[in-house]
Amino acid sequence: MLNIIMAISVIIVFSTISAGVYLLMKGYKNNSKMKFFLKLNLKIFIPLMVVGVLLLIPDVVLAANSGNNASGWAYMAAALSTGLACLGCGFAVSNVGSAALGALSENEDMLGKTLIYVGLAEGIAIYGLVISIMILGTL
Repeated sequence: MLNIIMAISVIIVFSTISAGVYLLMKGYKNNSKMKFFLKLNLKIFIPLMVVGVLLLIPDVVLAANSGNNASGWAYMAAALSTGLACLGCGFAVSNVGSAALGALSENEDMLGKTLIYVGLAEGIAIYGLVISIMILGTL
């Protein structure tokens, strides 16, 4: 089942890329067709990837913990804490960084203050990594 999902996903990606290249080569100035293909790709590809990952996770967890269910959940918790912390960090740094650049364009003396805020936003990823190390240390 997983092989079928992956094959369909690869076909969708390559067809979307080839349609985009074809439309660019034809010189379409109107982006409505490009937007259509991108929306089609997102509506089909992302759910297929989610289903593929959900089908793959039990095999990975069983291989990692050799049948012990409690340690499998610990591995999942460690992965989720790091991954979600990094996503939050990326979101925070994007917002803080753009605001910091805007503040620096107005007043160059604010460089030190803005670097502190960007560093605090990056600390979110470190906290997730520390929690993952603590979880994995208990195994």
